[in-house]
Amino acid sequence: MDENCSMVIENASIVTPVGVLENAAIRVEDGIIAAVGECGPHGRSSSCRRIDGTGLYVFPGLIDLHGDAVEKEIEPRPGSLFPVGMAIVEMDKRLAAAGITTMYQSLSFSNEPSKVRHVDMASSIAREVNRLAPVLGVRTFVHARYETSCLEAVPFLEQLLNEGQVHHISLTCHYIDGAKAGLDNPGAPRLLLAPGARQIVDLCHRLGVPVASHDDGYEAKLDALEQLGVRYTEFPISMEIARSAAGRGMRISLGAPNIVRGVSKNNKLSAREAIKNGYCDIICSDYTPMSVFHAIFTLVREGILPLHEAVNMASFNPAREMGIAGYTGSLEPGKRADMLLVDASGDIPRILTTFVEGREVYTTFRSPAGLSHYAKEAIPGEV
Repeated sequence: MDENCSMVIENASIVTPVGVLENAAIRVEDGIIAAVGECGPHGRSSSCRRIDGTGLYVFPGLIDLHGDAVEKEIEPRPGSLFPVGMAIVEMDKRLAAAGITTMYQSLSFSNEPSKVRHVDMASSIAREVNRLAPVLGVRTFVHARYETSCLEAVPFLEQLLNEGQVHHISLTCHYIDGAKAGLDNPGAPRLLLAPGARQIVDLCHRLGVPVASHDDGYEAKLDALEQLGVRYTEFPISMEIARSAAGRGMRISLGAPNIVRGVSKNNKLSAREAIKNGYCDIICSDYTPMSVFHAIFTLVREGILPLHEAVNMASFNPAREMGIAGYTGSLEPGKRADMLLVDASGDIPRILTTFVEGREVYTTFRSPAGLSHYAKEAIPGEV
């Protein structure tokens, strides 16, 4: 084994984009995946950490493109604000424990009465996320949710985008003429094609910042998105709109809480049914980080997807959408060692260890003797 090897996980089931490698090994050198494949003789370098993965899975780290739980970490009750930096650092721990190794923290830039979602505070939170990013355990970016009725947000977002402080934008149309209009509304196309939203989208296209639309519920809105060159929709609110978006070649993101609970919080589209019909590419945490990992196993247990395809929805597919698949999102040689050690033997799967670039950022792993023996019956439908 190469003397630069820092870690080998062997005798594990390794989840790749095309399937699961049984009784396999993964070797990490200087934070980069060096090899993935069948177990074989490895050297005994004293500097190399060796982990016996018998009975365990190795997943790629999860990539969450939309999770606004950090807002609740800052303001857990209305009007009760905590220091932003403290909240970001504490949220980082929760993300690592949930298996999320790349996070796009979702911040709303809107005219909502909530302080944490007002444009000036949202801007300050975005800057604090970026300031702290180098010292966080999880790779962290900013996802700005732009409420298109809030023209006040435009100069804030333009400045943040030009400074490289925002890495993903989604367009929301929840407010019309200052009043909340529900998940979506017939006035959304007008707002999307108005100067404010068009200005932001054009700037994102010039800078290479991915753009999504949020809570889409009308064909006319999908038409407007096509005019703007937006090809990614979050949380379409009906099966008809999901089908139309898929037919237009748009990528679709659905909420992991919807998958786990089996129902939409707003009694709208069932994520499980949409996935059964092929109308989903990406799953995200929406409002609770723990849901992504458990959504994967829900899809497998319900017989909706094989394990590797469910994992792709939370790793490879979001990495590809954000343009970062060249270095993360799957367990392949040359990519960063963003990995999870997973015990799926019990009735509730557990993340034992989370690695970011080969660094352990969360662990409860002690030794194989302390684990339940893995049984295939734990996740029916997986071959």
